[in-house]
Amino acid sequence: MSTTKKTAERLIKKYPNRRLYDTQTSTYITLSDVKQLVLETEEFKVLDAKTNEDLTRSILLQIILEEESGGLPMFSSPMLSQIIRFYGHAMQGMMGTYLEKNIQAFIDIQSKLGEQSQGLYDGGPLNSDMWAQFMNMQAPMMQGVMTSYIEQSKNMFVEMQEKMQSQAKNMFTTFPFPVPPGTDDKTPK
Repeated sequence: MSTTKKTAERLIKKYPNRRLYDTQTSTYITLSDVKQLVLETEEFKVLDAKTNEDLTRSILLQIILEEESGGLPMFSSPMLSQIIRFYGHAMQGMMGTYLEKNIQAFIDIQSKLGEQSQGLYDGGPLNSDMWAQFMNMQAPMMQGVMTSYIEQSKNMFVEMQEKMQSQAKNMFTTFPFPVPPGTDDKTPK
């Protein structure tokens, strides 16, 4: 058995007949197979077989669409509507970063909880009393973590707003706007 770690990205080609071809295994695969690669944190790239256009995001969005249409959706209609409203908005570029950082913070919290709960049962069965004890110990810690997470999220959003204000101010200072009559020519500070 080899212990060398794969460093190259797995290449998947999408053909005009909409089939996906995994060049590593030399087989055709489905969206379910691509989803499994994501779950296994396998690095991959999907390229159009004719044009070499990167289709990775498109394939990932298809997987999300399938997941959303089956079972319990993760995104509510109001949330999706709000995300759509950010397209073309001045904050579009910052919103992606904001969402990414929040998802990463959530993953970090989830990972810490998983590590702490693993020591609780050491591979044995986890009965309801042990789980109740664990949750009682975790409540204050989780409250602190969530408070920190919310504060971090708020600070990040305020920082994004300040950057936008600064950019707008810098952009508009180059234009010679006339001072409206009857107002002081001093700008408020």
